[in-house]
Amino acid sequence: QVQLVESGGGLVQAGGSLSLSCTASGDTFTRYTMAWFRQAPGKEREFVAQINWTGNSIHYTEPVKGRFTISRDDAKNTVYLQMNSLKPEDTAVYYCAARLSGYTVEVITPSTYNSWGQGTQVTVSS
Repeated sequence: QVQLVESGGGLVQAGGSLSLSCTASGDTFTRYTMAWFRQAPGKEREFVAQINWTGNSIHYTEPVKGRFTISRDDAKNTVYLQMNSLKPEDTAVYYCAARLSGYTVEVITPSTYNSWGQGTQVTVSS
């Protein structure tokens, strides 16, 4: 019901910063809970950050707390992930995901989301 397109990935040195963007289309009026996940080769896709559409509930996985910030611009239907103090272990393909707002889940996993972007590569060198 919603299409997602990510951008902003790239190559940075450890300690550097990147800002990812995810733009949603397909429904001008529906509000979505959105999230960022990441997946390294040979590993499971893991949760990174989530923001509900009202902005009153934000969650981060422990390894990125204090370094990453998720935010949104409702007028642009865009969600951002500002990543600072990047570490080599942050290297992965980062995916934007969306689901309808209005409910909560006990554990945030990929299966709780319905729509996915194509992914954008983030590589952090030592």
